Amino acid sequence: MNEGVEWAVHSCLNLAWLGERTVPAARLAAFYELPAAYLNKQLQALARAGILASVSGPRGGFRLARPPEKITLMDVVAAIDGDEPAFRCTEIRQRGSASDPATYSKPCAIDSAMRKAELAWRRELAGQSVADVMATVERSNPGVPDKVRRWFDDTR
Repeated sequence: MNEGVEWAVHSCLNLAWLGERTVPAARLAAFYELPAAYLNKQLQALARAGILASVSGPRGGFRLARPPEKITLMDVVAAIDGDEPAFRCTEIRQRGSASDPATYSKPCAIDSAMRKAELAWRRELAGQSVADVMATVERSNPGVPDKVRRWFDDTR
């Protein structure tokens, strides 16, 4: 998973705490001292996926396109990293002197194990929303939402 996923989830959290307000990519990037151009690519991917809305103009920027309860972590991962499987079996068991054509009719045990693990991972991410993460942050660090709002208010 590339680091853009982390940046994207944090941006979604911040935008959720800011409500309907639009925030330019450069402002979101400045909050974590991230490269604005790179974060903007992640934000554009989230907008293409319908997670964020992109608003043009002098007061433009990004905001959540739907409620945080309706955005899963899997939605964010798929928007940034795509939905291709993490593991791709290339059937190396069919190569070399140890290959046995009789075993090719059976599924590759390694491929099956990897697919099972990835399915569990995807289900877990699909079962957690941005709102769930927000609630966890708010329980463990109750001052964070206000800190985020104050920072963005002070830098308008």
